[in-house]
Amino acid sequence: MGFSRRRCMQAILALGATAGNGVCWSSRLGAALRAGGQQRHLLVLWMPGGPSQLDTFDLKPGHAHGGPFQETATRVPGLRFSEHLSKLAGWANHLALVRSLQTKEGDHSRGTFWVRTGHRPGSSVQAPALPASLAQQITSGSPEIPDYVSILPSTSINPAAFGAGFLGAAREPLTVGYAAAGTGAAPAASADDPVDLRVEHLLPPADVDSQRLQRRQAYWNLLQHSFSASQRSGAPATHDTIYRRAMQLAESRLAAAFDLRQESDAVRRAYGVTAFGQGCLMARRLIEYGVPVVEVALSGSGNALAWDSHADNFSVVRRLSQELDWGWSQLMADLDQRGLLATTTIVWLGEFGRTPEINASGGRDHFPDAWSCVLGGAGIQGGAIVGKTSADGKEIVDRPVSIPELLATITRAVGVDPQHENISDQRRPIKIADGQPLTELLS
Repeated sequence: MGFSRRRCMQAILALGATAGNGVCWSSRLGAALRAGGQQRHLLVLWMPGGPSQLDTFDLKPGHAHGGPFQETATRVPGLRFSEHLSKLAGWANHLALVRSLQTKEGDHSRGTFWVRTGHRPGSSVQAPALPASLAQQITSGSPEIPDYVSILPSTSINPAAFGAGFLGAAREPLTVGYAAAGTGAAPAASADDPVDLRVEHLLPPADVDSQRLQRRQAYWNLLQHSFSASQRSGAPATHDTIYRRAMQLAESRLAAAFDLRQESDAVRRAYGVTAFGQGCLMARRLIEYGVPVVEVALSGSGNALAWDSHADNFSVVRRLSQELDWGWSQLMADLDQRGLLATTTIVWLGEFGRTPEINASGGRDHFPDAWSCVLGGAGIQGGAIVGKTSADGKEIVDRPVSIPELLATITRAVGVDPQHENISDQRRPIKIADGQPLTELLS
């Protein structure tokens, strides 16, 4: 890739506009290379709004709470998924279920923070989200590769639940959004056109030509050199670091990973033409290029809480499950084909589940008492099931699982010690995950 001042300035403007979010490139090697020298990866599939466990991975066919969906067999004897996850069922031997999560946080904002950080809302600790903590530990060690990329993040419900907390602005994820800027919602793509995604604010304003960009770069360098190095600390230092790393990104090999047009039309359609499907394709490309932590949210048509199915639950879950099935199953296939499934730990998770009872609007309401999540890939015992709910789905009858236990399991699966302590901004040692891993889920 040749040197391009214009490309550098595009990235500088992009990260200048989002400097408050920060971008995480770490040159610290840390504990990056594990499992015989292979780079480890974490892939988070975030389901904002709280997906219904009874209509995805813990169906109750024949019960009044069960709803109309039928089960489908998987590659694991006795393990069944929803009929709308039939493609994913072919990968069940690489997946493990937790059917007994219990969190007691039924508010979207509070539940999201608790599930993603392992800290109760209102804590004095500015706790980082687990993906940010693990990105710090399994960093690639390359200054031109971001440690954490978040695709279509649904941060509006609780921004702190998605950030790096006391780890600092330089540990925040690089975010990818819709190519149609300005609306914050998915463009109205036809059934034949894959949704286009790109790094947020990467391109300059349309009225700024290449010469103006070059002049801006020259002026910026002049100002930076004239500013005493002894004065560049705190926020100014962060600002300078973000801009310089932006230039590195623009000229790095990773820049090509964000361009889905480099994939064939057949490959793009194999993932599904929706934003989530294209996000899964981008996730595969980023993992191929060495990004340690990638997150993709299934928000659906710009709805930040797509799975919040208080009304018309079954139509909502059917549509979202079909999107999930296409994107996730193809992602598993591609990672496996490229030898990356053996080094990539996968987590499917929302902030809580939904009530067994079906309300008067044909929906299901918030339910943190007994719900499900899915783990898979590297470090996970495929086909394992932890926990069981009652016949009516209202209570746990075997092996309740807490959020600290779940986060410790994820941490251990990617090869990191959950007891590792980071020092908070209050100078307190804070464990990455303050729980015991579920050893029956670990390979």
